[in-house]
Amino acid sequence: MDVGRIIDTALKLVDEVGVQALTLRMLADALESGTATLYRHFAGKDELLAHVVDRILGEVKVTPESVEGLSWREAVEVGAQAFYDTLRRHPNALPLLVAQVPVGPNGLANRERILRLLQGFGFPVALAARAFTAIGHYVVGFAIQQHGPGSPSSEDQSHLRDYYRALDPNTYPATAAAADDLTNVPLPEEFRFGLRLLLDGLERTRQADGETQA
Repeated sequence: MDVGRIIDTALKLVDEVGVQALTLRMLADALESGTATLYRHFAGKDELLAHVVDRILGEVKVTPESVEGLSWREAVEVGAQAFYDTLRRHPNALPLLVAQVPVGPNGLANRERILRLLQGFGFPVALAARAFTAIGHYVVGFAIQQHGPGSPSSEDQSHLRDYYRALDPNTYPATAAAADDLTNVPLPEEFRFGLRLLLDGLERTRQADGETQA
């Protein structure tokens, strides 16, 4: 049986039922096969799920043409947005991004692309590595909190806004005043705002490192 078909079917099932509910028996049934066939390709569920993660990362499409002529900030924003958009398509798979460090071919290719980009714009190796990690943590963390299993719905946000508004303004004046802004900002706007704050900090750090080395 084709390994790619097994991984694609596993991802489809994760999208439908979640990571915990997926079993090798369920996957074998969906493939009209037996679990013995799966064990010929994978040592177990954990190894299979590592391939599922890499399959997801393969959906992050950032071509050289899409970032040509851009500043490092603009290029990173394009990549981070593509990564975030991909994760939003697979909310049930998001816990997998926390459970393991992606080291499959697609994960390595994405890591290499970003590190080369940053180093090409003058980031020292150590700062490029820390920047890559910080950006990845931000994107994955935001996606999990806002789109993962158990993430708040628009109705939850509405209830939270009403709760903040009803707080005693003498005890919680700042929270009550910010009730709408804490709960009504569209998620795409909130994502870009946080990302740009992070990039602002990286730019200041890059410039400070350059001045230190000069």
